[in-house]
Formats: sequence, structure tokens, C-alpha cells
Amino acid sequence: MNTFKIVLIFLIVLFCPARLFSQTNYFVSTHGDDANPGTLVKPFASISRAVEKARGQSGNTNVYLIGGTYHLKSAVIFTGQDSRQNGSTLTVASYKKQKVIISGSTVLQLKWVPYKDGIWKATVEQNIQFDELFVNRQLQHMARYPNYDSTAHYLGGTAEDVLSPERVARWKSPEGGYVHALHPSQWGDVHYMITGKSDKGELMMEGGWQNNRRMGMSEKYRFVENIFEELDTANEWYFDKHAKMLYYFPPAGLNLRTATIEAPQLASLFEFRGTETKPVRNITIAGLVLTETLRTFMQNKEPLLRSDWTIYRGGAVKYEGAVNCRLVNCTLINVGGNAVFFSKYNRNCEVSGCQISNVGASGVCLVGDPGAVRSPSFEYNQFVPMAKMDRTPGPKTNNFPKDCNVYNNLMFNLGLVEKQSAGVELSMCQNITVSHNTIYDVPRAGINVSEGTWGGHLIEYNDVFNTVKETGDHGSFNSWGRDRYWHPDKVKLDSIVAAYPDFALLDVTRPIILRNNRFRCDHGWDIDLDDGSSNYIICNNLCLNGGIKLREGVKRVVENNIMINNTFHPHVWFKNSNDIFRHNIVGAGYLPIGISVWGKEVDYNVFPDSASLSEARARGTDRHSVYMPQVFENPAKGDFRLKAGTAAFSVGFKNIATDSFGVVSPGLRALAKRVNFPIVMVPGQATDSEIINFMGAKVKKLTTLGERSATGMDEIRGVLVISLLPGNATAFFQANDVIISLNGISTNSLRDLQKARMSVIGSSAEIVIFRNQHAYTKRIEFNDHK
Repeated sequence: MNTFKIVLIFLIVLFCPARLFSQTNYFVSTHGDDANPGTLVKPFASISRAVEKARGQSGNTNVYLIGGTYHLKSAVIFTGQDSRQNGSTLTVASYKKQKVIISGSTVLQLKWVPYKDGIWKATVEQNIQFDELFVNRQLQHMARYPNYDSTAHYLGGTAEDVLSPERVARWKSPEGGYVHALHPSQWGDVHYMITGKSDKGELMMEGGWQNNRRMGMSEKYRFVENIFEELDTANEWYFDKHAKMLYYFPPAGLNLRTATIEAPQLASLFEFRGTETKPVRNITIAGLVLTETLRTFMQNKEPLLRSDWTIYRGGAVKYEGAVNCRLVNCTLINVGGNAVFFSKYNRNCEVSGCQISNVGASGVCLVGDPGAVRSPSFEYNQFVPMAKMDRTPGPKTNNFPKDCNVYNNLMFNLGLVEKQSAGVELSMCQNITVSHNTIYDVPRAGINVSEGTWGGHLIEYNDVFNTVKETGDHGSFNSWGRDRYWHPDKVKLDSIVAAYPDFALLDVTRPIILRNNRFRCDHGWDIDLDDGSSNYIICNNLCLNGGIKLREGVKRVVENNIMINNTFHPHVWFKNSNDIFRHNIVGAGYLPIGISVWGKEVDYNVFPDSASLSEARARGTDRHSVYMPQVFENPAKGDFRLKAGTAAFSVGFKNIATDSFGVVSPGLRALAKRVNFPIVMVPGQATDSEIINFMGAKVKKLTTLGERSATGMDEIRGVLVISLLPGNATAFFQANDVIISLNGISTNSLRDLQKARMSVIGSSAEIVIFRNQHAYTKRIEFNDHK
């Protein structure tokens, strides 16, 4: 080592504060004692005691948790007193990567005796609440009707007669029961608690506030739970709070005497409680398993401006007033409400490397304070009059999440209780980066932006699929833009934007960038920019099934995206939208609704056939666009790069890297489900004899007199079902069916059929088939057909 380096090291050691080199360790064990000093040999018993002891320490401080399960009696609270100066961190982590489970439940000490019909019962001596029950870490079901069915499309099984007088009459004391239902338009869900019966024997209920578009409940998709008389199958339970008696129907082979029975008692496990002036700084939680928290669906009351959402500000981990705080490499599983919630003021915080699964509500929420919004409205039909509207751009306070990062997280099986939920929810926040997350098996959007306030988000390299599984009219990525400029009356809204074109950008002050993502939605759009969504840059995304929808808004640039088996859906644009759609590859002709002026530029795109290009040019767009077969390198393996020399490159399209989506950690990649890659359909150029696969059947255009005679059709038209594909014995179709129309669109060719399929917004549509000399109108569900 030369003399200069030796002198430099000497000076650093001499003059730098000692805290830069200091490190303090405290240890916690399930076998410890809070009277101990917190050493490895004599550890503390509680995390809270270790945090308290670490308070006021300088330099890096580690609270190491020795392997085991920690059943918290209350949430671990961090305040400004626990902060570390910049350059130092307080870290709560597992010791030497031992498995540490932080549980919000309590273990029940029970003596079981037989009751009847396979049901057992036990007196509960402890004074606890019953919301969920875990047996050997597996979630059981409250006694419910209909019984839970893992294969059901909605809510684990539904029935129309849930609230019928005959059913209700069976229930002696239903108070404390719950009615769960979809929204009537499938825009999320609603929940009610039964408070009793009236003198007439009718149910009395309270609730229904969990959706900001209040229209009551679906009369078809609903179920009831926590009713004693519905306890009739394995894995169901019921707690009689008056008799303090727990009833349980164990599955065959379960030994109740040795089983671990747990009931969640806490809604949160860790809470950061700071403010803008007294924030919680530089605290990290790492390498823990967080589990078994209470459901919070009845506390979900706060409307998120004019989006369809309401929210409960809480989660297994809740941040409020946090700066430079991180949740890393944790597993959040079997939590009853939201997993992670950033409320109001937060800066430079991060959730990364986490597995978030089996969650009652959303994965990660970042939600600001409505008090920071200028001229806010809170219900769809509300509007602040123009004369009273604050016309200053941007927020009026700093009380919102900003410059935070949601990176490299695996999220799946979300929204098990609350269907108006998402993998990542953004509302009243700014400059949030959502990158390299894998999100799937969710009831609604994978990523949702509730309104434009205040933009600046970067959403990139995410892999989002199997979305909108239990709702409708939505997308894998969804946004609304019902900002202060937006009016529910479309005529008035058009006049506002025509007179004040800059108003649409008063709240979304910075562009929202959506790039390099892979989306697949089989029950809606891959990318859905709904009411008023403005100031978006959407580029280099691979859309595998649902296409891209842009409802009214301004200043959207959509470039260099690939839409497989679907297309561009522009809906009711403003005449001065200034939207741009160029250099994109579409799988079929556009499907516009109510478009009179096609934005600033719609051109230099790539169509799959001459007919769809001609159709676009007839509308006055795509003068320089081209058509070509979609020739990808290896679509069966997910490689959707175009082969060299194709015409798309002549109009400015550039290949998209298709191997960089989703989580990057090897461990999370190994766990993640893989998206199903679609068979690329070739519309428009089909010959009369071509056969394609459609909804579990082989189909072709009906073309010959022999086919007409065999089917009994009165003329040569429609799409003929030739046979069922292997493994589809229970398919919707029968051989020799003729598909007359789908979703109100006549299907006289394969191209018509594909176009009709792409027009379906939700998970079902009306179909007319000709079978056995008769035309039948049916409802076809797309959930079971890929």
C-alpha cells in the first residue's frame, strides 16, 4: 500500500464520526426474557423491547430475531424516536437467515369433544375475537352457504337464493353473519354484516360502503357466512360468542388433539407512525415471514376521490410518515387485509424482493391524503363548479407518498376477500416506480392507478396476467382520470375540455410512463385507460390477449407496442385530445367507439391484413401504415421479436426485448407461475376452408351446400363447429353447431368471429348458435376457455 493511501485511511479514521463505524446488535428469542440484556446468550423475548432498547443508539443497529414463531400481542410500533440519521440504519431481521415467523394470531388451548354429524366442539376460555381460523397454518372457512368451491368463478361459490325468505327462516340467530356480493355491474364487491332479524323475520344488515359506485349488491353472485345452521361440511367452523363455544368440522384424518389451532387478533404487525415534520427514518425490516392478520373488509369505508375504490388505511405493514424505510426479502402470506400500505406522507421508501400471496385485499397500496388534493370530489356524480374550482396545478400539501419503489416482488392469490383490490394500488401519490414485479391470479387489476394525482410514475418490466378473474370492465393495468376537470356528463365534459384544454393536466402534472411490461387479461383489456386518464406514455409493451383501450383523455402517446390477437380500442375521444398512436403492431382492425377526431396522429402502424388497413384508411388514419403477417421468432416460447426483414421495421417499429419481464431474484423466479402464451391467430387472410381453434372447438367458415344441408341452415352463413378439441368433452359447443353471432356481431367468417371475440369486455357474452334446426341465444363464459 502506498504512502498516500495509508495517510488517507488515517485521516478518515481520525476525523470521521465514530457512529459511521459503530454497530450495535440486540437479540430476540421466543425463549428469551425482556428482563435480559438482549445479548445472543441472554436475548429479549419481544421485538418491541429490543426496539425500545435500541432507541437513542447511534450508528447502525440490528435487532436479530432467532428462529421461531413470534405471536404478537400488539403491533410493533416505530416512531420518530426510532429514526436513524442518514448513513445509519435500524434493521429488524432474522438471525443468520433462520426462519422467523411474525404472526398476528393467538394459539388456542382447546379440549375437543364430539358434537354431531362429524362436527366437534370446544369451549374457548381465552378472551379473543374470531374472524379467521387456521388449523396447522391452513385457513379454514366460516360456516357458509353455498359451501366453498375452489373451482367456482366468483367468490368461492355463489347462489341466488342466499337471502330468500326460505333460507333466512332456517337461521335462528344470524346476527354477526356476513353477506358478501359482487357489485351489480361487477365493478368490485360489497359486504354487509347481519345485525339481526326484524319482527317480520327479515334480515337487518349494515354495510355496502366498500364500493364508491354504490348500487347495492348483485342478486346473482353472493354468499353468506358465519351462520351456525350452514355448518355442514369439512373445513368449516363457527364460533358462538354467547356460549363461547367453537364448532369445527375437521377433514378426514386430522387429529384435533395434536393440531395447532390459531385465530388472528391483529390487523397490523408493524406500524411506522411519523409525520412530515417528525418522520420515521432509515428503518429496514428484512427476511421475515409475516402472517395471520385480521380481515378488514368492514373497515373499508374511505372513498378514493371519484374512482370506484374505497380503502382501509392499514395493512400487515403500515407506513405513515416514513422516510428511507424498506421492507425487503420478506414473505407476507395469509394476511386478512392489505399486505403493505403507505398512507399519506412517505418519501424514498421501498418494498423489494418480497413474496406477497394469499392476501385478503391488495398487495401494496400507496395512498395520499385527500386534503392534499385541490377541489376534490368523492363520488362519481359529484363535480366542483368551475366558478369555485381551484385552478392551481398540482397538490396543495406534501402529505402523500412520493419517490417510492415497488421492485422485484412476486404477488399472487390476492383479493381473496375484497375484490376491489390490486397487486399495486396508486392513489394521490407521485413519482412511484413499479418495476420487475410478477403479479397474477387477482380478481381485478394487477396494477391500478385510481386517478391522475399527481403522475410521474414509472411502471416498467412487470409481468401481469390472470387478472380480472372475478369482476368485469377492467384490465391487467387499469386507470381512471376522474380528476378535478372531469365531469360525469359527457357533453359537459367535452365542452370543458374544448374551452379549457389544460384543465385535464391540472392534477396529472407529470407523465405516467408505462413501458416494457407484459400483460395478459383474458376477461378485459391488457391496458385499460378509463374515464379521463391523461398524460400517459405507453411504449414497448407486449399485450398477449386484451389489447389497449383509451377512453377519453388528453396527451396519450402509444408507441411501439405489440397486441397479440387483439387491437386498439379508442373510445369517445375529445376532439382536441392530441393523442398519438404510432409504430404499433395490432392483431386486428381497430375497434373504435364514438370517435370523430382521431387525435394528433394515428399512423405508421402494422396491421395483420389488407382489409383491416383499408378499413383504417377509410376512417382517415394510417396513411403510411403497412400490413404483413405476424411473423415472430418463437411465440410458443414467448419470443415475440419480429424476424429480420419484415415490413414493420419500415414504419419505425423496433423489436422489444421479451426476456426481461417480472421478478429478477432467482428464488422468486423459481416460485413464479408462467404466463400462457397464446396461439397467434391470423385474421383476414383465412381461406374458406381454413380451420382454427376457438373456445375448445375446431371451427371453419360454413361454405358449402353440403354443410348447409347437414346443419339445417336456411342459407350459407355463419361459422361451423367441426369437432371438439381433445379434453373438451364438456365444451360449450357441439359438433355441427353453427355460430351465428357473438356479442351482437354477426359471424359470417372467421375474421368476424375473431373480431367479435375481441369486442367482449368482460368474462362472458351473448352468443347465438344454430343447433338441431333451432337458433339458441346463450351466455358463454370465457373463464374456462383459453
